[in-house]
Amino acid sequence: MKKVFYLLIAMATIMTACKKKQTDQHNPFFEEWGGEFGLPPFAKITDADYRPAIIEGIKQHEAEIKAIIDNQEEPTFANTIEAYDHSGQLLDKVMNVIFNLNSSDSNDSLKAIVEFALPMLSEHKDNTFMNPDFFKRVETVYKNQEKENLTTEQKMVLDKIYKQFTRNGIALPADKQERLRQVNKDLGLLQQKFGNNLLAETNAFSLVIDNKEDLAGLPESAIEAAADEAKATGKEGKWVFTLKNPSYVPFMQYADKRELREKMFRAYSMRGNNGNEYDNKQIILDIMKLRIEKANILGYNTPADFFLENSLAKTPDNVNKLLNSIMPAAIKKAKDEAKELQKIIDSEKGGFKLQPWDWSYYAEKLRKDKYALNEDEINQYFQMENVRQGVFELASRLYEINFEPLKDASIYHEDVEAFKVTNQADGSLVGIFYTDYYPRQSKRGGAWMNNFREQEVINGKDIRPIVVNVGNFTKPTSSKPSLLTTDEVETLFHEFGHGLHGLLSKCNYRMINGTNTPRDFVEMPSQITENWAFQPEVLKTYAKHYKTGEIIPDSLVQKINNTAMFNQGFMTAELVAAAILDMNWHTIKSVEGIDVLAFEQQAVKNMGLIDEIIPRYRSTYFNHIFNSGYSAGYYAYLWAEMLDKDAFELFKEHGIYDEATAKSFKENILERGSSDDLMVLYKKFRGQEPSITPMLRDRGLIK
Repeated sequence: MKKVFYLLIAMATIMTACKKKQTDQHNPFFEEWGGEFGLPPFAKITDADYRPAIIEGIKQHEAEIKAIIDNQEEPTFANTIEAYDHSGQLLDKVMNVIFNLNSSDSNDSLKAIVEFALPMLSEHKDNTFMNPDFFKRVETVYKNQEKENLTTEQKMVLDKIYKQFTRNGIALPADKQERLRQVNKDLGLLQQKFGNNLLAETNAFSLVIDNKEDLAGLPESAIEAAADEAKATGKEGKWVFTLKNPSYVPFMQYADKRELREKMFRAYSMRGNNGNEYDNKQIILDIMKLRIEKANILGYNTPADFFLENSLAKTPDNVNKLLNSIMPAAIKKAKDEAKELQKIIDSEKGGFKLQPWDWSYYAEKLRKDKYALNEDEINQYFQMENVRQGVFELASRLYEINFEPLKDASIYHEDVEAFKVTNQADGSLVGIFYTDYYPRQSKRGGAWMNNFREQEVINGKDIRPIVVNVGNFTKPTSSKPSLLTTDEVETLFHEFGHGLHGLLSKCNYRMINGTNTPRDFVEMPSQITENWAFQPEVLKTYAKHYKTGEIIPDSLVQKINNTAMFNQGFMTAELVAAAILDMNWHTIKSVEGIDVLAFEQQAVKNMGLIDEIIPRYRSTYFNHIFNSGYSAGYYAYLWAEMLDKDAFELFKEHGIYDEATAKSFKENILERGSSDDLMVLYKKFRGQEPSITPMLRDRGLIK
């Protein structure tokens, strides 16, 4: 009987191995991605393919690192640093796909796979950067770098890898390294949980309206979109509004019914704060406790000190100096704006004090009254396809590249479109660009850029990037195409700027290519691109009425630009408030005795924010800092805005299409990643240190 039993076990083992081998053979991640551009074969990838690919990717990367360590030759940049930068191709391949899809087209299975992968990835990273034998080789190259006659780019790569070891605890005793490993694993899971909770909370709420009178004030486009949402969710004949921006924002701007605006606002601002299974308050405390512990283990006073070390700002004091130089002027302007809005309420005999859920509504009334600007009239000229073509033509003119639709490209969702990007001079490939612009249940909120493949040079071959722009813009309805608001137009230009930063990269190494720069620099190429969005000569190229094809009239162009500084007190105050809240969280030294809501309320009180405004993100849904890499970094939008407004001054001086200025910006900024000191690169383009004055002037905070 024993012989039969063992024979059965052996046969089962062989069958399992054969089945695994057969599965692996058909796993798309283990195959060369063919076709002309090597795009991910989304249609062939199943959820079952990820786990074995992640495991194998880590295994291969470990073997590549072992080969570097076991190399008997004297450590050099080529056999140690370059070898490491070009390693881990399979792991990058699979993680670039799953991390992108988990944000843009997720499901329970993908979330579970990511949660499965995060501890393994954390352990793999720690095994790499706590490996004394590997560090010994890196340290040798670091100490001998002057002998190798390295390029500036190579020195930047070497410095970055060396710092990854020192910032990952290579010098720590074994017990502290072991504790740091556990902290890193736990943080990865907690941050993922925070994001999952936020998505669940956003999707959980909807305002269902069955009385047509409750739609008073709303534009026809918003009503039609709500009817389509109702139909899609089995509530045909009603109207459904959600907390996704294309639904939430117009409701808050236009809905006459104040109690419904309040209901929407409270649902939006209470996400992650409802005492249910998706509550994020304890998760915030757990994250911050671990971040404080990690910073202390590594010898830093606070998490902010750790996070900011490699930024342009360098220290919390420098960040606070910037924020405190802006906030008083922003609050002063916001108070004046609040008085104007209160006057409208009083003139209508409203009998109530302005509240946060009233601001957008009465600001829209004031804008119409002051500037005769009707967003519902303007968006008729902002059909998504035309706006996108507008940024393509802008890039073509500035940077001499062309965009061509790829009709049969592999895509992961029907909303996604793909474009081949080529150089005008010789037709050579720049990269592939995906757009994915519409909200859905499986997509997290916001807008972002990412890579499915990063640019690098391997064995003399320039691997061109595959870049994606993701948004949550107004969807087409049953009778109209996607018609964007001015905010959405600006966001499309913004994310396209990130896209250009990734597409135009001309670096040799992944570690410093494209958007692999500090947070307070990476937002500069995106934010400067916004400056072209509403320039009259640019608007004429893309702002065409979706029915008639009529180019936007000069009168509307003038109205748009007349409102450039409108409501800037509010917008600046809510942005700076969020950045200050972020810094408050990341400069604490203990979570002992902290109540999340009380902590936030005290921070808001200390910064002097008026009651009618809340921070752009409250703590429990501040995904940027608790799940998306902007920890102690939300200020980066303002720091980078200082750079972008200063940089655009040069374009204004020479002409917004000036060939020489655009060429310099492309060659010194967009192509260079962080292949040199970033302020050196900036000054090569600008010719001087950046000034904060253009930013303050553009926001109407100074004259």
